[in-house]
Amino acid sequence: MNDERDREPNGGQSPNGRAPFYRMSSNQSSSSVFEDVEMAQDELFSGPVAESLPSSISAFAHRRGRADSTTSFAYYNEEEEEALRIDEDDRESHVYDDGSVIIDIDDIPFGLGQDEEEASSEGLLETALDHEHYAMRRRSSTYSRNSVHSRLLRTDSGRTEASGRGYGRASQKLYMVNEDLTIVIAGFRTSRVGYAAYIFLCIATFGLAYLLLRWIPRWQVKLIGKSCPLRECEWVVLENQWNEMSVLPVSARLYDRSLSTVFGAPDKIYAQYLEDDADPILPELRVLVYRYVRFFFHPLKDKFVVSTGWEDPNWKRVRAVRAGLDTDEKDERENVFGANIIDIEQKSIFQLLVDEVFHPFYIFQIASLVLWSLDEYYYYAICIFVMSAGSIVTTLIETRSTMKRLRDISRFECDVRVIRSGFWTTVTSSDLVPGDVYEISDPSLTQFPADSLLLSGDCIVNESMLTGESIPVSKIPATDETLSEMKLGASTISSEVARHFLFCGTKIVRVRRPQDERDDQAVALAMVVRTGFNTTKGSLVRSMLFPKPSGFKFYRDSFRYIAVMGCIAILGFIVSFVNFLRLGVAWHLIVVRALDLITIVVPPALPATLTIGTNFALSRLRKKQIFCISPQRVNVGGKLDVMCFDKTGTLTEEGLDVLGVRLVSRSTNSFEDVVSKAESLVPRANFGVNDESRYDTHHAALFTMATCHSLRSVDGELVGDPLDLKMFEFTKWTFEEGHHGGGDHEDEDQGGLSPSVARPPPVTLYDTDDYGTAQGQNAPIELGVLKSFEFVSHLRRASVLVRAFGQQSVDIYVKGAPECMKEICRPDTFPSDYEELLSHYTHKGYRVIACATKHLKKLSWVKTQKMKREQAESDLEFVGFIIFENKLKPTTAAVLKELTQSNIGSIMVTGDNILTAISVSRNCGLVDRAAHCFVPHCVEGNFQDPNADIQWESIDDGNLKLDNRTLLPLPVSPEQDVSLPYDITNLKNYSLAISGDAFRWIVDYAPADVLQRMLLRGKIYARMSPDEKHELVEKLQSIGYCAGFCGDGANDCGALKAADVGISLSEAEASVAAPFTSRVFDIRCVPDVIREGRAALVTSFSCFKFMSLYSSIQFTSVSFLYASASNLGDFQFLFIDVLLILPIAIFMGWAGPYPVLSRKRPTADLVSRKVLTPLLGQILICISIQAAAFLLVREQPWFIPPIIHHEKSNIKNSENTALFLVSCFEYTFIGVVMSAGYPFRQPMHKNWPFVGTIIAALVLITYMVLEPAHWLRKLMQLTKMSYSFKTTLIGLGIIYFVLAWVSENYIFPRLSRALGKARLALSNKPKQRKEYKVIAERMQM
Repeated sequence: MNDERDREPNGGQSPNGRAPFYRMSSNQSSSSVFEDVEMAQDELFSGPVAESLPSSISAFAHRRGRADSTTSFAYYNEEEEEALRIDEDDRESHVYDDGSVIIDIDDIPFGLGQDEEEASSEGLLETALDHEHYAMRRRSSTYSRNSVHSRLLRTDSGRTEASGRGYGRASQKLYMVNEDLTIVIAGFRTSRVGYAAYIFLCIATFGLAYLLLRWIPRWQVKLIGKSCPLRECEWVVLENQWNEMSVLPVSARLYDRSLSTVFGAPDKIYAQYLEDDADPILPELRVLVYRYVRFFFHPLKDKFVVSTGWEDPNWKRVRAVRAGLDTDEKDERENVFGANIIDIEQKSIFQLLVDEVFHPFYIFQIASLVLWSLDEYYYYAICIFVMSAGSIVTTLIETRSTMKRLRDISRFECDVRVIRSGFWTTVTSSDLVPGDVYEISDPSLTQFPADSLLLSGDCIVNESMLTGESIPVSKIPATDETLSEMKLGASTISSEVARHFLFCGTKIVRVRRPQDERDDQAVALAMVVRTGFNTTKGSLVRSMLFPKPSGFKFYRDSFRYIAVMGCIAILGFIVSFVNFLRLGVAWHLIVVRALDLITIVVPPALPATLTIGTNFALSRLRKKQIFCISPQRVNVGGKLDVMCFDKTGTLTEEGLDVLGVRLVSRSTNSFEDVVSKAESLVPRANFGVNDESRYDTHHAALFTMATCHSLRSVDGELVGDPLDLKMFEFTKWTFEEGHHGGGDHEDEDQGGLSPSVARPPPVTLYDTDDYGTAQGQNAPIELGVLKSFEFVSHLRRASVLVRAFGQQSVDIYVKGAPECMKEICRPDTFPSDYEELLSHYTHKGYRVIACATKHLKKLSWVKTQKMKREQAESDLEFVGFIIFENKLKPTTAAVLKELTQSNIGSIMVTGDNILTAISVSRNCGLVDRAAHCFVPHCVEGNFQDPNADIQWESIDDGNLKLDNRTLLPLPVSPEQDVSLPYDITNLKNYSLAISGDAFRWIVDYAPADVLQRMLLRGKIYARMSPDEKHELVEKLQSIGYCAGFCGDGANDCGALKAADVGISLSEAEASVAAPFTSRVFDIRCVPDVIREGRAALVTSFSCFKFMSLYSSIQFTSVSFLYASASNLGDFQFLFIDVLLILPIAIFMGWAGPYPVLSRKRPTADLVSRKVLTPLLGQILICISIQAAAFLLVREQPWFIPPIIHHEKSNIKNSENTALFLVSCFEYTFIGVVMSAGYPFRQPMHKNWPFVGTIIAALVLITYMVLEPAHWLRKLMQLTKMSYSFKTTLIGLGIIYFVLAWVSENYIFPRLSRALGKARLALSNKPKQRKEYKVIAERMQM
């Protein structure tokens, strides 16, 4: 398909021009385990777990976004839309004689951030410069790798000949940026004829048609629905990129208010074309709700748009919005956006029961129970009914408790003081609407009830619910510029706006009122901007309710296999039907007996046994403090090929310790020795006459550490970023936090602002300046922080403007990443050994922060407040380095070694410096210490330039390079010195280290094979943004890797969600992004999850094969008995299913994982030669043994033949007894043969419940064969046999066990390989392999 030509607004890019992710095409999934039965997606509650979490703060905002996804939709007619596009091109816009122009209204972007594909005004103006007749023929600015200018669909596309559907489009494609989800909406109205036919079919088939159409909703839509334009539809079919579909009603009500009250204002660039109708009246409001998100129909765009990005056009000035709303406006907004409450709808017990009982499997069981009852198998039917009812009740209880727990987590209500119609009033938080202004300095308010913007006062909040980090975050009042920069429709809130943004659900640590001398009653205010499920917390809750489908192949393949077995059962049905007719059996018995064969093929306990291994694995993981909220991911863990790790807090300790500082000596233009104690920075003794520059450098370093940080004081204790905290503690100073005025302060005097103050300790430690006292103590110096520019991810630095008490001068102190200092410091201030020292410390794995300063002799307070960041952070003087040591966690090296030995790749993904990342990787064994590591850099251009020339060089020897296309080492010239530092000698086992900018460039511009080779050899990814971590995981998956991700929850949420197995090392609420959460905060949990995953996967295969062979054995027994109109008895069935099969299947999964990870992985492909060959072979052995027993018993002189009754089956005969007893041996012994052990599970002898079950079963069966008690013989309807034949039956059981065990372990594996070779020789088609393995073979040196 061509996404570029069909793409709708909201289906392409975010407001900042970002394109959505690439997606693996046709990755279908279903909410049902019955892969071939398409279930309608229940959008009320679609999963008990969270696997998705939007990032709360957008880091690395300067990076380009990801490219578009590709998937196919059943309800989106691409050929038609292509015809519309071509027709549109043929019908160019016209210019009338008066110069007016026909404008495609569909392209006019109403609402800031509503349509994510639309570009900014500036971007459109730039496009306009490229076209002479811009207004006559405009192109969309959608970014695509293939087509930069793809046209959007027109509003009047429905009127073309190609459509033939009347007025307006009948379907649309939309990208939900906050959900990272592409959907298609198709409009329908109910056909009276179709609905009448539906009712008739349901009645005529006694409800069977209802069930069938419930399971296959596409058929129901075709029968009942009639396609119609979206503007007229009564209901819609909504399909997402996972091919999950929902049928949703469209509600319509009179509105008669302006368009901007629902969609926001149009961009200014189009206002001239709309003239007086720039904000027309919306007569009717059409709404649909999908996953708790409201979609409103835009009559001019002729499509539904998302409500989450609405902004009031009047939100221009902070002073104006502080007035709040009047009551009428509040009521209207509540009608549009709903109540401000995240309330998960609770299904009633009856609804849950209907949903569970109407599942295809339980319908099949109900039919089986009716069938067994008709056949007078009352005891068996009652027993199975009790088991099924127990399973249903347990499921209902678990579902209700899970839904209640999620509701308790998400639902929050409190009382708030809000301004309404100019007066303060107290309302419940559910009564808030966008635009409401409320007080946050109310002591009873513990968390924010909605997404809000801070208007006055300041506060400290704990955003761990969103980020996973419990670091308190400081918030300051918004400005008019904040209101203009705020884009609520974007996937994340920009870092600049986030400083003023109060996220719903985040906890309030401290709030301070504005210190306004003019108003003693001033309170801290915030304005509501998003409510309910539109908030960031709402997105988090939705991600818990509607996780990304796992799409694990095993479950799909298992039911495909059952479908094949069903076909075999139907053949048996036909054969039995003909045979019963020949024997003259009564019609009702023929039907019941023939249908009974189908119930034998699909055993009642099958779904339960498939989850046994998983449940035991979950129990063992819980004991290790590893909690899983997505059980289907346990089996996926057994297939992991590669594991990605965050660095800080995951591989290394969370906290950093200050090793010391290295400062610049101006006299020697080089670095001084490391200073490991703050008191050594400025000694008490006077410096020499020529040491003034050294004195200033030391002071600058000390004052930078004392003032340039984001620490805040809460209850007398400093809180904030751990790095800042360690740095400040190193100085031993004290810090008193100041107060800030409101966001609309415009006074020319200092007004209500008092700066934060840093003071040295009042003891004899060191001098701070020339004011030292005679007593030898430090002078009472106070450093006031007049203004601070907080740390910004893409700038990678922070700065402060500081004034010493009693002085006119101002000093600027800056700290940040060493790479960014080159841009803002004077070149002459860098020492000659700058690069050498930086390389030395980063190679050894230290975290290095650079410091710089600038002295301004005289600067008023007003000028400091007006100073821009660009002015402050320029023409600086480099001071030196602060060096932090980041220690590895004790278990890191051992775990990575274990993963390497088990052939599981490890990748580091971090936001840290690339050299530090390489060093840590070598220290922990993630890459070979002696192997070369190559990094890319630009020879020509930069990483924003598509035509840049990229060169890969060894970090240890610049003479060693890689071929730009193959990424293989180029030959070393003989004259080059190959003796290398750090004992780097291994060129064959080289690795790649890639920065975020380089990764972005390679993904966007490099050839596909270069990207694939980089993914194969890349071991270290540094300076990666959260989005790039997410995309890296997806790229690894795209070349066949089963990829996991382990992080501490901070900025890893997207990657944790995208990974096949995500493990969060965090207790915060953000950990819900990951299927697994470890309460032990190191990576020892990773091999535990893999071991348990492998054990669970092998157990699932063992249980499935056991249950398949069980149904085959029973099918064989019954088929032999049907030949003479006989059958197994009621208690015989009960004994087999309840006393043999169920305990063996349950305790088969009891075995724990093997303690050592194997280099080979268990197979996950059920429909494969490796699995099916042994399975079919075992079926043949079972049939052979039963056939032998059947034939031998007929030859016995005491043989009691079956008596054919026309009305009922004869049970008590010798054929029945012989086949029942020998099949019991088969059931038991096949459990032993199928119980896998080494190398993925513990040996069978350690599984004592299983061994006990087998021994008990064999003893009981042998007892029934040899000398059963009279009551037991009567209960089981057994006939008498000779002692010699009894020993024959026991011998057949032993022969079966020997044959089955030898064949399973020695014969069938060899036969499978021989068949594979034969197939290859005959077809000449090599085995289909994972793409990364093929790439690895091509890269072999």
